[in-house]
Amino acid sequence: MNISYWTVAGLLAIFYVYAGTLKVIRSRDQLRPMMAWVDRIPLPAVRALGAVEVLGAAGLILPPLTGIAPLLAPAAAIGFILLQTGAITVHLMGEDRRITLNAGLTVTAAVTLWLATRL
Repeated sequence: MNISYWTVAGLLAIFYVYAGTLKVIRSRDQLRPMMAWVDRIPLPAVRALGAVEVLGAAGLILPPLTGIAPLLAPAAAIGFILLQTGAITVHLMGEDRRITLNAGLTVTAAVTLWLATRL
């Protein structure tokens, strides 16, 4: 179970560190080709969302790794489930039906949550 958690949580964390860092450092014009929704959200909110993603990724990895506040890992997984639920809503409200990645990330976060409760 431990190897499963580290595999799934590690991949999820890598994705969110990458996506979050892009949201924090890139301009709206640079984000637009891969994130069509950025024009509907204020740029400070996009930056904050990126910071939350990076912090959530750290929450998946650091608490179980260090043994300090291990309940933060399931909390981070719950946060990612909620984040992707909101992302799916934003996509659908904007007439964007490309939610396959978001659905996959939701399922992956749910699996991570399940595995985190078994650590």
